[in-house]
Amino acid sequence: MKLASYNIQYGMGKDGNFDLDRIVRELGDPDLIALQEVETYFARSGMVHQAEEIAARLPHMHWVYGPGIDLDASEIVDGKPVHRRRQFGNMVLSRWPILSSINHTLPKIALRSIFHLQRTLVETVIDAPSGPLRFCSVHLDHVSADTRRDQVEYMMDIMLRGHERGASAGGEVKGPEWADRPMPPQPMTAIVMGDMNFQPDGPEYTRVVGDVSGWHGRTIRAHGLADAWTLAGHDEMDGDTIPREGRGPRRIDHCFVTTDLADSVTGMQIGQDAVGSDHQPIFVTLER
Repeated sequence: MKLASYNIQYGMGKDGNFDLDRIVRELGDPDLIALQEVETYFARSGMVHQAEEIAARLPHMHWVYGPGIDLDASEIVDGKPVHRRRQFGNMVLSRWPILSSINHTLPKIALRSIFHLQRTLVETVIDAPSGPLRFCSVHLDHVSADTRRDQVEYMMDIMLRGHERGASAGGEVKGPEWADRPMPPQPMTAIVMGDMNFQPDGPEYTRVVGDVSGWHGRTIRAHGLADAWTLAGHDEMDGDTIPREGRGPRRIDHCFVTTDLADSVTGMQIGQDAVGSDHQPIFVTLER
């Protein structure tokens, strides 16, 4: 199973050009894709619905889109409103059917004099050949550890206890209007990928994967989350997913898996040659 995640910066590359074809090329041919900073009907990106445009370039894949920002972009033409929403959020694409999805609104703190955005986590249940699993695309806050703290807690709760909540619809079906298809499962097994805006030496990373023991290293919980990067054999502090000239490496785009998948992770790479965004895509391979 091949996974990819990419903060596409609404299609604007390092050269300042907007090019969704380039984004799709740089993703390659994965089975599951998590995208962030996908927008709809912004003047800067040509007033298009980027989620629909990306999906059109990957016609073999199922997809869902979950905006955090949802503003009016309508206009009056011939006395009638042309309905459009100016949106900004996350996307999931899957080679296999997406049985259900939930767009979670993450906690947000109103800030003074700092531009600040509503963030979301798109949780899906994928009908994968090896069995259903939850696959999530997330974008956490960019401002500070303080504005991310509650978002990380929310993300952890979804990943580790989301099966207790159940799917968006479930239970005994009493009416024929719900019985045309089986209700979706809500498995414990889960993967979350995305731009999390924290580095491995920060408190948010420690909250996700555990504290450091002087004797034993990271104290990964038996029923917790593990970093696919280190599972694939890399050092925590290696890697750079948002390179900037004159600044040291920063790995802020991550893939975390529930620990029942830890032994399945066989590889992870950063797409160092990609130029379609200010971020680099990440790629994970699981034997599952």
